[in-house]
Amino acid sequence: MSDTLTLRRPDDWHLHLRDGAMLKGVLPETARHFARAIIMPNLVPPVVTGAQAAAYRDRIRAALPDDMRFEPLMTLYLTEDTDPDDMAAAHASGLITAVKLYPAGATTNSASGVRDFERVRPVLERMAEIGLPLCVHGEVTDADIDIFDREAVFIDRVLDPIRRATPGLRVVMEHVTTSDAVDYARSGGEDLGATITTHHLVINRNDILVGGIKPHYYCLPVAKREEHRLALRAAATSGEPTFFLGTDSAPHVDPLKEQACGCAGCFTATNTLSILAEVFEQDGALDRFEGFVSLHGPRFYHLPVNEDTITLTKGDPVVYPAKLDTGEGPVTIFDPMMPLHWRVT
Repeated sequence: MSDTLTLRRPDDWHLHLRDGAMLKGVLPETARHFARAIIMPNLVPPVVTGAQAAAYRDRIRAALPDDMRFEPLMTLYLTEDTDPDDMAAAHASGLITAVKLYPAGATTNSASGVRDFERVRPVLERMAEIGLPLCVHGEVTDADIDIFDREAVFIDRVLDPIRRATPGLRVVMEHVTTSDAVDYARSGGEDLGATITTHHLVINRNDILVGGIKPHYYCLPVAKREEHRLALRAAATSGEPTFFLGTDSAPHVDPLKEQACGCAGCFTATNTLSILAEVFEQDGALDRFEGFVSLHGPRFYHLPVNEDTITLTKGDPVVYPAKLDTGEGPVTIFDPMMPLHWRVT
């Protein structure tokens, strides 16, 4: 087996950059390796109009170090008051690449999300007409639904009815965490894709709970049983174009992660490619690594693949720092609990 691996420069199809000092602190961790990323709009306040998306894009560009090249792919946060004309104009100008659906209360800064899906039907129909993808946080938020079942219930109650009622709507099931979601994504045809995170390929719910609560493994959607983690690994390493990388790298400073009611999110931007190369090698799928991180995402989004390349080299274990110092405070870097032998060189 070769100890070097050269591939088209990857993209991240689900990324949180936050804003202000945090944005400046975490952006280089992604831009160092990734050419583009779908930027999540769940700021406070959320990015709901074309003008707000343009302003956020400009702040990201201003925070990028001069020696780095990176293209933020902007999204709008779908609300029950989203203006279809403003959205369509932002798409036509090339400003936005997708619209993000958060069920209200599903995750960090999602209070402005959708409660009544009938109220967003005109927006979804316009998106189907213009070919603008909908990125979906796929969980119901009903109090009577167990947190480990919320993805499967969302597929049955919300996602499948939306897709049946809106032919031609292109949907990305983001950060899938269950075999149910993997099976549904496989059955969905050309208009349905699914992103898989780095951390969900590594951890299951035992890693969060056994031997004491591990707040830096707590994320939403929460990690599930081992059988679901294995289904995700099989999907990611399968070579099927339905599945592609969306890290959902989500920085929170340690005091907010480690308090009594800690924030959800794993920060993986720093070491994602090393972790993924290790996973793909373990599963005998290094020949399909480039597809997952560099090819399948552009295919779904109808964008060109990146022309430049990166090279990973296998050697002695890579030592990453435990924390990233940002202008807002320390952020813990995801620990995969295994040696990492691949590094970007």
